[in-house]
Amino acid sequence: MARKAPEFTDAIMLLKVDHKKVKQLFSEFQDTEDDEEKFEIADEICTELKIHSQIEEEIFYPAFRGKIDDDMLDEAIVEHDSAKVLINDIVANGEEDEMLDAKVTVLCEEITHHVEEEEQAKEGMFAQCRQTDVDLVELRDRMMARKQELMEMAEEEGLPPAQLAAVNIATA
Repeated sequence: MARKAPEFTDAIMLLKVDHKKVKQLFSEFQDTEDDEEKFEIADEICTELKIHSQIEEEIFYPAFRGKIDDDMLDEAIVEHDSAKVLINDIVANGEEDEMLDAKVTVLCEEITHHVEEEEQAKEGMFAQCRQTDVDLVELRDRMMARKQELMEMAEEEGLPPAQLAAVNIATA
């Protein structure tokens, strides 16, 4: 059986398609009135973001460390951590959470900001990445393989809470 051609030309396009999917899910969430359906969409958003951030942090960002503005990479990781706090809270508290709408709205705002910084023409992270010698097709293949593993895990047993990568939450 012939292998299906990848939908994405390279690693950056893979990430941009993820961004578009999550943006659509946020829109669906905002357009939905039913609490149960809202939580199902919120849960899907959280799963998508967990997988997306994990492949970025494990594969994409390390490939560009020292090749693009490291401060930009660091900021992206901290932004991920901020989103992960909300993601974990949304998943843990379920559809009964009276603050669900507010949490998803703030998550949407955070993700929108993060995506704009990554996708900004000329100066954004993706523009900087395209100027390096990193093989974006090979990177796509590794990211796709890891994404598939995480998607299967999500379907079979669910993903564990998102792990913070840079932020250390002190407990008193």
